[in-house]
Amino acid sequence: MTANTHEALVGAQFGDQAQAYLQSSVHAQGNDLTRLAAWLDDKAHASLLDIGCGAGHASFVAAPKVAHVTAYDLSDKMLAVVQAAARERELHNIDTRQGQAEALPFPAASFDVVISRYSAHHWHDVGMALREIKRVLKPGGEFILMDIASPGQPVRDVWLQTVEMLRDPSHVRNYSQGEWLRLVNEGGMTVQEMAADRLELEFSSWVARMRTPAPLVTAIRLLQQTVSDSVREHFSIQQDGSFTTDTLMFRAR
Repeated sequence: MTANTHEALVGAQFGDQAQAYLQSSVHAQGNDLTRLAAWLDDKAHASLLDIGCGAGHASFVAAPKVAHVTAYDLSDKMLAVVQAAARERELHNIDTRQGQAEALPFPAASFDVVISRYSAHHWHDVGMALREIKRVLKPGGEFILMDIASPGQPVRDVWLQTVEMLRDPSHVRNYSQGEWLRLVNEGGMTVQEMAADRLELEFSSWVARMRTPAPLVTAIRLLQQTVSDSVREHFSIQQDGSFTTDTLMFRAR
C-alpha cells in the first residue's frame, strides 16, 4: 500500500467519526493524560506540537500548561472538531494544522515539546516520523508518546495486531516497549522515563467508533473465543468481547 493510499484510508476512517472521538470516554480520560499534565508542569513558556491530535484531548490538557499548542492531524474534520471544542473551552492558545507525521510542514527547531497520543500505530513509516520529530524539536526539546503497546510475546502480539486490523484497516502496528526504545534511539533521541498501564476497552463502543462492518465484528469475536488461555488471560477477554490491553507512555530527549 502506498503512503498516499494509507493517508487516504486514515482520513476516511477517522474523519466522519470525529465527534464520536471527542465524546469517547476512552480518549477523554486516563492515567496518561494525568501524567501528561504533570510532565508539562515546568513548560509554561513552551511551544508544543500534538501530532495525530484526533479530537484534541491531549491538546486540551496541554494548553493550560504551555504557551502555545499546534494541534496537527491528517483529518480536516478532526481539526474542525478541535477548533470548535477549543473555543467552547476558552482555550485560545490552540491552533490547527493539517498533514502527516512523516512530513511535518514546520522549520527545524520549531517546538520545545512534541506529543502524540493514540496516533503512532497509524504511521506508515514510524522511523521517518521520529526523524521528523527530532528535526522540529529545539535543542534539548522533549518528545512525549502515549499509545497502545504490543505485549511483545509473539502469540499475544499476533492476536492484538490481527484484531486491530480487523477493526480498523488503517492500523499499522502497536509496538512493544523494546521496539520503541530501539526506534527512538535510531531516530536520534533517548528515552528518559517510561510508564506502562492497562486500558479497558468496552467492545461495542470500541467497534462502533470505527464503524467496523458486522462480518469483521463477527471475525473478531470468533478470534476472541478460540484463542489460547494465555491470550485470553493476558487481555482479560470478557463474555461480551470487552478486553484490556497494554499501554505505554514515555518521554525522550
